[in-house]
Amino acid sequence: MSGMAAALVEAWTELRIHRARILLALVGVALSVAALTAVVALADMARAAMAQGSEAQSGRPATVSVSAYPNDGSPADTAALREAYDATVERYSVKHASLFFPTVIPFQFPDGVVQIQTSVVDVDYGTMRRVKLDSGTWFTEADAERFAPAVIVNEAFHARLGYPDLDADPVVEIRNGSHPVDAVVTGVRPNLYPEESASAYLLTGAYDRLGTADNGSVPMLELWVPEDTAEALQHAITADLAAQFPGMQPNVYRSDYAAWGDPYAVMTLVVGGIAGMVMLLGAVGLLNISMVTVKHRVREIGIRRSFGATSGRIFFGVMLESVVATFAAGVLGVMAAVAVVKLPVVQQQVAFGVTELPPFPVEAALLGLGAATAVGALAGLIPALVAVRVKVIDAIRY
Repeated sequence: MSGMAAALVEAWTELRIHRARILLALVGVALSVAALTAVVALADMARAAMAQGSEAQSGRPATVSVSAYPNDGSPADTAALREAYDATVERYSVKHASLFFPTVIPFQFPDGVVQIQTSVVDVDYGTMRRVKLDSGTWFTEADAERFAPAVIVNEAFHARLGYPDLDADPVVEIRNGSHPVDAVVTGVRPNLYPEESASAYLLTGAYDRLGTADNGSVPMLELWVPEDTAEALQHAITADLAAQFPGMQPNVYRSDYAAWGDPYAVMTLVVGGIAGMVMLLGAVGLLNISMVTVKHRVREIGIRRSFGATSGRIFFGVMLESVVATFAAGVLGVMAAVAVVKLPVVQQQVAFGVTELPPFPVEAALLGLGAATAVGALAGLIPALVAVRVKVIDAIRY
């Protein structure tokens, strides 16, 4: 331990003595590490942001979609299907599940009654699909007990109402035949695209109490389950539904983006290749400076050999100089990368529109420090081997 500590102290001392020669090389290494760390971090954050966008469209890995359709094309018994769905969730102890039932509901607007595309869902749907709201809150279990049902609308719906303040619990009337029902707007989500028409979300319990006529749509069950059990669960649910409904065709499949493998693997490989090239350029510059430094230290190394310095001590001394220098440069480079990536303008561009801003990946910082240390070891290896070959007589020649 004392020998290693002495070697580190000696390496740091030599760095201070020869700092003029290696300063520019270390600046290059620090910039390379900063670029490497920033590129990997930004790519990782962008990957996380794109994954969140995919999860909003198709569900988190692994999302299993369950439905069943009559073989003869007749209307499905939606009540029996929903009972089977509830039994499935309970039987397999699924923690996150939601019914998804697209329908059309008439809402009263200032300019008249309009049939609005409405998604009938459960509370867990917001978590499973990362539903982002501009204002208000997503459904809670307490909303299922409201006398006036809660409804979450998009920007187009909100604009058609005249942009009412959600703090005032704005009411919109559901034209339910001869028994209109007042609903309370509790949240507003952004439009999915600029020209999106008005749409809404309604809880299944609230929809059931409306007593509206069935529009023929088949309800779908979405389950968020662990990826390692998704395939077995699909087969089990398919068998269960086939046994319960012999005249229907069960349709059970993974609907999330990861069902067909990692779609971002190519981007990861490309970013890794770019990062490797960046570090290689920094290593070449440091290697050149290290070779020049060793050539200038032939007299010094020869004198140390005359005083009994072993080949191993000289080898590790020269190599540790490079390792210590690049590690220090790596720390500075990682700090610079973190400062740049954490800038609000950078994060807004990388993770625009996501519900959860991805944090700075620790793996990128560790990769930067590890790459800096590895570059220092490789760049110091050749000069160290040259230094070991220096003899006492070489000190006299120089």
